[in-house]
Amino acid sequence: MTEGQRRVVLVAHPGRPEAVDVAVDVAERLSGAGLEVVIPPGELEGTALGEHPAVTTDAQATRGAELVVVLGGDGTILRGAELARGSGVPVLGVNLGHVGFLAEAEREHLDATVEHIRDRAYHVEERMALEVVGTIDGREVARSWALNEVTVEKASRERMLMLTLEIDGRPLSTWGCDGVVMATPTGSTAYAFSAGGPVIWPDVEAVLVVPISAHSLFARPLVLGPRSAVAAELVPGTEGHGVLWCDGRRAVDLPPGARIEVHRAAEPVRLARLTRSPFADRLVAKFDLPVDGWRGRRSGEREG
Repeated sequence: MTEGQRRVVLVAHPGRPEAVDVAVDVAERLSGAGLEVVIPPGELEGTALGEHPAVTTDAQATRGAELVVVLGGDGTILRGAELARGSGVPVLGVNLGHVGFLAEAEREHLDATVEHIRDRAYHVEERMALEVVGTIDGREVARSWALNEVTVEKASRERMLMLTLEIDGRPLSTWGCDGVVMATPTGSTAYAFSAGGPVIWPDVEAVLVVPISAHSLFARPLVLGPRSAVAAELVPGTEGHGVLWCDGRRAVDLPPGARIEVHRAAEPVRLARLTRSPFADRLVAKFDLPVDGWRGRRSGEREG
């Protein structure tokens, strides 16, 4: 990277030819605008992008980078957020998947997206993340983080988990269940939503706890304050083993007696936004919600 040159990191799904083709197109356009385009080693080697003369491979790809641009679905965007972790570099997602709730742009708006990047016409939102520590008999066996959710799930279909939920150092309830989801507001539209949790606006700071198929009358979703600490313990002496998942990407096996502690992470995830459209508009677009018949004020209209 020459002094003063702007750097953009590209991330795409290497197993999807469409994503690689789009990434090549984006790389050529950004390089033509004078930006340096880099990829991490091992990401897209052997693909048309990894061998493109406009693209540089760098083991410290995010060093001095302006953006991490991710081309793919939510899973790929979560991988981009993992790559950016610790660097402070914001992530901009371009949806090539289905719902793509974390994405800021769609494939059909690629021209405008490249122009926004070229002109620095974007702003950055900070999203709350979660930190998780797993222990067995006081010995640390896992430490990770999540943008969407931390889940403890049963490892076998044949056996349910016996979990005790703890909030702020006090036991709340013990359930026989398939697991529990501990999510951020960003993750409230992901696994937690599928498990029956509420949608939480992203500017709300909260921790969402959603039991999965719990055999209990008191097994409703809980919305906690951002400073609350949540713990889930696999009841010792039971037969059900569990699995800890962070954003559905990083997994650790959990025997009975394991303890998972979750709290707000000190470092947020930074997401680049191209517009300031309300979150309600995103819900309508992503979930294809029916709004026919609405007669409210349009943007820019004045009351009276």
